Amino acid sequence: MSIKPKLGPFDLTMIVVGLVIGMGIFRTPVSVARETGTPALFYMVWVLGGLVTLCGALTYAEIGSRFPVAGGFYKVLSHGFHPAYSFMINWTLVISNAASIAAVCIVGAEYIGPVILPGSMQHEGGRKAIAISAVLVLYIVNMLGIRMSASWQNVLTVFKITLVLLLCLAAFSSHVAPAAEVAASATSHSWAYIFGAALVPVFFTYGGYQQTINFGSDVRDPVKNMPRAIVMGILIILALYLTVNYAYVKVIGFEQLKNTDALAARMAEVFFGEYGFKITSVLLFLSVLGYANVNLMSNPRMYYAMAEDGVLPSVFRRINARTQVQEVALSVFTALIIGMLYFLSNFDNIIQYVMLFDSIGLASAAATIFVLRKKTAHLDGQIYKVRFYPLVPAFFITVYLFVTVNIFIKDLNQALGGMFWFVAGLPIYFIMRYVVNRRTGSNQ
Repeated sequence: MSIKPKLGPFDLTMIVVGLVIGMGIFRTPVSVARETGTPALFYMVWVLGGLVTLCGALTYAEIGSRFPVAGGFYKVLSHGFHPAYSFMINWTLVISNAASIAAVCIVGAEYIGPVILPGSMQHEGGRKAIAISAVLVLYIVNMLGIRMSASWQNVLTVFKITLVLLLCLAAFSSHVAPAAEVAASATSHSWAYIFGAALVPVFFTYGGYQQTINFGSDVRDPVKNMPRAIVMGILIILALYLTVNYAYVKVIGFEQLKNTDALAARMAEVFFGEYGFKITSVLLFLSVLGYANVNLMSNPRMYYAMAEDGVLPSVFRRINARTQVQEVALSVFTALIIGMLYFLSNFDNIIQYVMLFDSIGLASAAATIFVLRKKTAHLDGQIYKVRFYPLVPAFFITVYLFVTVNIFIKDLNQALGGMFWFVAGLPIYFIMRYVVNRRTGSNQ
């Protein structure tokens, strides 16, 4: 059963925003402030990250127009390079995506826990129970159909944008006095190191938009709607991120920002007073649900693409004709998230791993535009084409490779551990191909 397009441009725009705005903007500015050391460098890194992200979004918009298929992130790497390399990247991304969702859900549970749990249950077990319950509720919603999950995503994304806007308002409130600054701490690192180290959490916060190409078969008129939705979504995110970071610095103070953990609660307390924590907790938890929901929609499409290429059993390609849901793939991915919840308890510990896989995958997928331009030259004039080619994709790829190198410099052992799982994907690919092909041959 093939996938039928049911998503419009507004749906996809909300999916882009939902994929990107997770918990990062409520946590990573602390790390960026520590790495940069000065407000000027702090803002420069966020602006640079936004410009690079926009270049990536425009590049992926053309890739999505030239190659509008389900599980596009897997398919485009397979088409542009080799199925084995595509599998190596995507199997690590599926694992890191599940870990990211689990970690984000835990952070959301930390906020909502004090609001809904009695004091005796406000411990790690109680938070994990909330996180698992949230994932299971979203699993049920997604099992009801992609139209249902997209509608939920629209609502949750509106709540997410509302939360960010409320935090931004704190900076412009007349009753909020600018924070008193303490002396800035000096930094002895080079600019290259500072930007490289700071871009890791920045790109983690901006990341996720690339998964929109997984919806190539779900979008009506993808040639027009996909690039429009990606660009519009990224512009919304750029405006929100730059504004909320300005609000953090103005209200909290730059030096204090380096040591502030609960950014959202601190900002809301300034703006709303005693009710700030509860209001923020609810909105932030809804933001977490939006992030988890959109990933439950997106990641099973990668399983679909892998099953089409024969590197996963055909059951992962099975789609419910009425709901358009990959029931087996969705169930497996949900189980993977719940399994991660038993092993993860710290949001910050996974950023380096996630960004290592993301930086390699994003740079590789963006590089396929050079291949697609040649293979799909007949589409020129009918599809969206990124301007200032090849400078825009080349700039995006170069910066992400720079970040990859910096991850190795900052923590070689952790980076090598991540590369072990990446390289392990190669023998797993050939084993899976052998098993699937043998099973297929035996059934014929």
